Amino acid sequence: MPVTEYDVGPGAYGVAVGADGVVWTTLVERGELARLAPDGRVTRIRVDGDDSRPMVPTIGPDGAVWFSRGDGRIGRVDASGTVSSVPVLTPAGAPYGLCVGPDRALWYTLLSADRIGRLALDGTTDEFPLAPGGMPSMITAGPDGALWFTLNRADAIGRIAPGGDVTTRPLPTPGAAPVGIHAGPSAVWFAEIGAGRIGRVDPDGTIEEFPLPDPASRPHAVAATDDGGCWATLWASSSAVRLDRHGRVVDDVVFRPGAEPHGLAVAADGSLWVALEAGSLVRVTRAADPPTVPEQRAHA
Repeated sequence: MPVTEYDVGPGAYGVAVGADGVVWTTLVERGELARLAPDGRVTRIRVDGDDSRPMVPTIGPDGAVWFSRGDGRIGRVDASGTVSSVPVLTPAGAPYGLCVGPDRALWYTLLSADRIGRLALDGTTDEFPLAPGGMPSMITAGPDGALWFTLNRADAIGRIAPGGDVTTRPLPTPGAAPVGIHAGPSAVWFAEIGAGRIGRVDPDGTIEEFPLPDPASRPHAVAATDDGGCWATLWASSSAVRLDRHGRVVDDVVFRPGAEPHGLAVAADGSLWVALEAGSLVRVTRAADPPTVPEQRAHA
C-alpha cells in the first residue's frame, strides 16, 4: 500500500482530519500542534503554557480543533490559528481522551481522577465520577447515542449516557489493558495493548476479541472504517493493520523501525493518517486512490 511521509516534528501523537482536508497532529513534548495543509505545507502552532503537553485532538462541532492538555485544560485552535483553553473541573485529573458527543459537547476522560467530563461550547463543564482505579483512557461517541470509553486498569469498557448514567463491561481477557477506542456505524472497536488483541463491542453489550498475529505488538489506537472494520496502530511492531468486520486482518503497513505509531484517523476519501512519534505524519492509500497532497516528503 502506498505510504507518503511528512516531517512534522518529534513527538507526533494524536491525529484529526478536518472537513477541509487539513490534517492535525499534536506534538506532545514540543507543546505544539502541527497543521498539514492539502498542498503538503506544514505549519506549527505553539500552545500557551510551558507544560501544556497537547495530547488528543478532535474536530469540534464549531469547526475548530479541540485538544486535551496535560496541564488540566482543554485547548482550542480556531480557523485563524488563535489558541485558547478552558480549565477542567479537576485539573490534576489529567485530561486525555476527547471526542464530540451526540449533544455537540466535548467529552473527555480524566486519567488520574476516574471521571468523565463534558465541556459545552458555552464553557459549561460537568464531570461524572467512575469507580476508583479504572483509569479511563480514550472515549468515542457510539452508534447508540452514548459515549463509550476504555478503562485501562480495570480491563473493562465503559458506557456513559449523555445524562451521566454509567455502566461498565469487563473484558474476557485478564490484563487486556484497553487504550484506544472508536465507534463505527454499528459497533465500537477498541485496542487491548496488554493482550495484543483488537476487540469489538456491539450496542447490546456483546464483546468479541480478535487476537493479532503478534501478541506482543502492543496495539494502541483504533479507527473504525465505513465497511464495519477498523485500522489499528501496533506500537511495538512499528506497523498498522486493518481488520474487516469479522475481525480478520486483511491489510498491514510496516513503518521504519522505531517509528512508534500512535494516533490515527481515516479521512473522508478512505485514506489512513498515522502519527509517528519519531516525527512524521504518514498517509496510507490503496493503490487506486489518487493522492490529495504532493507525493514527496514535505518539510516544515
